Amino acid sequence: MRILFITDPLETFKTYKDSTYAMMTAAAARGHELYWCLQPQLTLSGRVVETMATRLHLTGDDHEKGDNHAWYREGNSALEPLSAFDAVLMRKDPPFDMEYVTSTWLLELAESQGARVFNKPRAIRDHSEKLAIAQFPEFITPTLVTRDLARIRDFHAEHRDIIVKPLDGMGGMGVFRVGADGMNLGAIVETLGEDGARTLMVQRYIPAIKDGDKRILLIGGVPVPYSLARVPMAGEVRGNLAVGGTGRAQELTRRDREIAETLAPGLWEQGLLLVGLDVIGDYLTEVNVTSPTCFQEITQQTGFHVAAMFIDALEHAVGAAGG
Repeated sequence: MRILFITDPLETFKTYKDSTYAMMTAAAARGHELYWCLQPQLTLSGRVVETMATRLHLTGDDHEKGDNHAWYREGNSALEPLSAFDAVLMRKDPPFDMEYVTSTWLLELAESQGARVFNKPRAIRDHSEKLAIAQFPEFITPTLVTRDLARIRDFHAEHRDIIVKPLDGMGGMGVFRVGADGMNLGAIVETLGEDGARTLMVQRYIPAIKDGDKRILLIGGVPVPYSLARVPMAGEVRGNLAVGGTGRAQELTRRDREIAETLAPGLWEQGLLLVGLDVIGDYLTEVNVTSPTCFQEITQQTGFHVAAMFIDALEHAVGAAGG
């Protein structure tokens, strides 16, 4: 297959933990041709969605030696329609802003021209990673979504220990815990909510965060048998690796499997080849579809080759679409 990756700049990759790099390595090992481009290079010219695609060769090296370019070598670049590739993987990291939305429109148009895009752009665009949990109320902690400070104060009075976060945050940014004393609740809500201009999510605090915020991967509608529990550092309520959390791979619990196996078929039917569920204790907290990660940490700690499972599913999806 010819596979096009839409990514962040290659020199920003941390190859020892980057899931997109793991996908590339697994695909190259099977003889697939790799190409890459940046999100801003997606273009509609006349009736055709195209990009300046650059051939990508992996060197087998990494950039731990100080050279951020050591792990890859670029070949020729050419302007090509997205339909010229067997698979197009949207792996641009958030923020999910209007430029990201515009890209999904272009990718959806490319689909109408024969491109096979993963995850499906309409599904990415229509899927709020935080609000999506509301479709599965049996799996979530008490939750309020509102701009109204008075409603948030009432929620705090009922539950006493809460988490307040923006709907468009990533990597643990903007996540605050407010304890029983309610200290700074008003200031936090006013700041995050920009004085009522932005909607916030408020949830009852889940004490099991001390054991980690578990990332459960769904690939082709099937759960990976291990999660990565991202355990907060001392003094933190956020387990995200980006803010100092420690990743610990572990087998899925019975509750993890119940959540994963309930959600997986419907998400796959929507065209979501890869999904990252976030689970704290027994509760679903997010359904990530933009650029889920944690492939390498799980593989390194368990020996289960997550990227190989992903390429298996990609090959099957492309073959099924082609047939």
